[in-house]
Amino acid sequence: MRQKSPAQRNGDRGGNRRSPGRPRSEQARVAILRSALKLLGDNGFSDLTIESVAAHANVGKATVYRWWPNKAALIADAFASSTTRKLRFPDAGSVYTDMSQQMRQLIKIFRSRRGRIVSAILAAGQRDRDVIAAFRERFLKPRRQEAYETLRRGIARGELRSDVDMDLLLDSLYGPIYMRFLIRHDELTPEFVDRLCQLVLSGAREA
Repeated sequence: MRQKSPAQRNGDRGGNRRSPGRPRSEQARVAILRSALKLLGDNGFSDLTIESVAAHANVGKATVYRWWPNKAALIADAFASSTTRKLRFPDAGSVYTDMSQQMRQLIKIFRSRRGRIVSAILAAGQRDRDVIAAFRERFLKPRRQEAYETLRRGIARGELRSDVDMDLLLDSLYGPIYMRFLIRHDELTPEFVDRLCQLVLSGAREA
């Protein structure tokens, strides 16, 4: 009977052996995202560094850079990953219901501790173009694509004009939310969202 080689004997004891080099760890990625949010909320954007995030997440700095080129991209992804599930657009068969429910979820986030993070990102974006670009590409753009689909369903059902300018419509719906959030001249309430949706969407209805 032939004797097994050392490699074969090791395989018998340990099953499939991991190939050289550790694969990217989802657990580490989640820890990094959570650490970025925590430190951003505690210290603000200017004091947050890749080194501090890595230390808080108990990973090496190289691990952070493996996924994100800079802290702007990291922060944008961290915020997006913490809110994406809550900000999905429903499909209830009514463009008014779908938009108002999603917008209600957005103001709920803005009024929570996450709101401080949005404020920090937007403030930093006035000084650093990379920050606002990352926020736009990694958070706003995916939500915008989902909103287009919601509006297209409304057009298909005859609730909105077929020639409606979807970008102008979305700016008209969400612009007042960001204005109240940043200027704080009035409150962000579910009732405000409902009135806003009614006003804007009524102007885009099929004649």
